Amino acid sequence: MDGTRRKDVKIGARVLVVQKQDQRSGKLTEGIVKKLLTNSEVHHRGIKVMLENGIVGRVQEIK
Repeated sequence: MDGTRRKDVKIGARVLVVQKQDQRSGKLTEGIVKKLLTNSEVHHRGIKVMLENGIVGRVQEIK
């Protein structure tokens, strides 16, 4: 499942995110969602979240 719809991304879910500095390379970081940062229901590049370790990125895949 991709992370473009807010209703699919839940706090506590394991996800793969792309950080701002990794957008060109496409490097993904895995973590657990701590906080949802995007307010809109849909975002074409992925819902922005904060992971439990403090990393902020856009969800590319929900595990």
